[in-house]
Amino acid sequence: MPRIFVITYSTFGHINKVAESIVSGLKKGGADVGRFQIAETLSDEILAKMHAAPKPDFPVIKASDLPEADGY
Repeated sequence: MPRIFVITYSTFGHINKVAESIVSGLKKGGADVGRFQIAETLSDEILAKMHAAPKPDFPVIKASDLPEADGY
């Protein structure tokens, strides 16, 4: 079964909502799915001023993780 990584960055949560639909479809198709996020680059102060959504509890992807997947 293929190993697919779904990697997102979502400030307000919209992208993560779309990604969850993608993850669901991949799993229904038999893929082994890894869910990751891009590291945050904005400060907590800026995120608060933007009214950004809390970050999900997904691991932050590292370049060294990428070879483990068959696709992204």
